[in-house]
Amino acid sequence: MNVEQTPLEGVLVITPRRFGDARGWFSEVWNRAALAGAGIAIDFVQDNHSYSAAAGTLRGLHYQRPPRAQDKLVRCGRGTILDVAVDVRRGSPTFGRWFATELSAENGRQLLVPKGFLHGFVTRTADCEVLYKCSDVYAPDCDGAIRWDDPDIGIDWGLDGTPVLSEKDRAAPRLRDWTSPFTWEGQA
Repeated sequence: MNVEQTPLEGVLVITPRRFGDARGWFSEVWNRAALAGAGIAIDFVQDNHSYSAAAGTLRGLHYQRPPRAQDKLVRCGRGTILDVAVDVRRGSPTFGRWFATELSAENGRQLLVPKGFLHGFVTRTADCEVLYKCSDVYAPDCDGAIRWDDPDIGIDWGLDGTPVLSEKDRAAPRLRDWTSPFTWEGQA
């Protein structure tokens, strides 16, 4: 398992090894002991699976606030997505900065999005399936979103037109109109 640090503290790109033969390939996408050996000790309790029919479907930027905040390990099981994490930990030297990477069924990469980060993705192909492990269960009363197109964040989603959005994502507030419930606990 290859683990790469990104410019955002705690956001990691994890690429499991694939073992191929004439039948295709096999990959162990999550292994508690292997991740713990890489310094990642997260107890995942829920698996989610989403399907997006159209290319250009955008989901995000989402978070779940404490006490039900979630770490997420995201992968794309079919198709290709641009996966994005945004640091919203008050006091963080990278507050408001984002990181994006392409996840696809072909490249097998995964993105670890820790608590204190917004998460979103846009589908690059039709018929995308995204799977992610969460460290806490979904809690509707802790669920929230920030605008995907907030100019203060400035994410380059690589879109040619208007994305397919949910009503929740269309109505989400801007970062400047929101008080983050997350605090950076690192060192300067």
